[in-house]
Amino acid sequence: MATYIEIYGKQLVKLFNELEVATKSFEFIWILVYTLILITGVTVGVSVIVWLERKVSAGVQQRVGPEYAGPLGIIQSLADGIKLLLKEDIIPSKGDAWLFAAGPAIAVIPVLLSYLVIPFNQGIILSDLAIGVFFWVAVSSVTPLGLLIAGYSSNNKYSFLGGLRAAAQSISYEIPLALCISSASLLSGSLSTVDIVETQSKYGFIGWNLWRQPIGFIAFFISSLAECERLPFDLPEAEEELVAGYQTEYSGIKFGLSYVGSHSNLSASSPFVTILYLGGWDSSIPLLENLGQNSQLSDYSGESFHVLMSGLGIITTLAKCYLFIFISILTRWTLPRVRIDQLLNLGWKFLLPIALGNLSPTASFQLLLLR
Repeated sequence: MATYIEIYGKQLVKLFNELEVATKSFEFIWILVYTLILITGVTVGVSVIVWLERKVSAGVQQRVGPEYAGPLGIIQSLADGIKLLLKEDIIPSKGDAWLFAAGPAIAVIPVLLSYLVIPFNQGIILSDLAIGVFFWVAVSSVTPLGLLIAGYSSNNKYSFLGGLRAAAQSISYEIPLALCISSASLLSGSLSTVDIVETQSKYGFIGWNLWRQPIGFIAFFISSLAECERLPFDLPEAEEELVAGYQTEYSGIKFGLSYVGSHSNLSASSPFVTILYLGGWDSSIPLLENLGQNSQLSDYSGESFHVLMSGLGIITTLAKCYLFIFISILTRWTLPRVRIDQLLNLGWKFLLPIALGNLSPTASFQLLLLR
């Protein structure tokens, strides 16, 4: 009898071990699926931004822009990507080959990680971290390190100066960016991106942090443009002084990764502007909200309405994001490029005091409310 019990016990242990392995394998497969979806979505978003930038820039300059590669030139970005894939990958003879290859990857991977904490609607988020907004600041600060590595490993003085400019620019504007995030988070009492949006949506349109933190919004907007190295803050790639900055020696797909990192950083910054100051997925349409609460339809229709509202939330988030991108593109063709000393003075002598001055009364007001 004891022998049978031992045999059955061993079989049960073996079965549980197999189930645990199967569960871990299933979780690993889902992680790969989510990663693939994320990379695909970011790649498509970057392609849309590149096409939009070309068409808007052409409109500003009274040109036509891309129109032959597909309807209205919508697959021009795909054609350029294929061309870069087919081009020869050249490595400087006296450069560091390992660092030369790692630089673009280090610049792109942190930007992809920042999408983990971006909510497109309530419940549509890969990871709702309690420190979501600071997670974005932490991972985005790694990107300039990749640019510095790319410039150093190229064994080119112009590339190295471009990498140094990228590092100096990132340090100068990350501090005001973090202070603006702290001010918005204090109003919500949370660092979670979902909680920040839900706090704003309680009061509808008038509850957006844009109206409660207008100075913080302007400082955050300028700092995010500088973090994305958009004109007038594209000093690391200044053609007049540095040929092409940190990407001077790059060719082929590695050259393309530099632009992928830059545009994906812009497409990651725009949702955070939306989340922190524009109410996220909140559309502030009372008619639809009352319709969802008072609906007397069947359960099937209720589920359909829930799907419809989720789709509306995603569309609202994307519309606000692309509004920020549109303004960024117009800014590129409106303002002249600043000098490096003007760039650093703007960050340290102007934005930093303004962000500190915005944070102090916000924190004081929240302390008075808690008493």
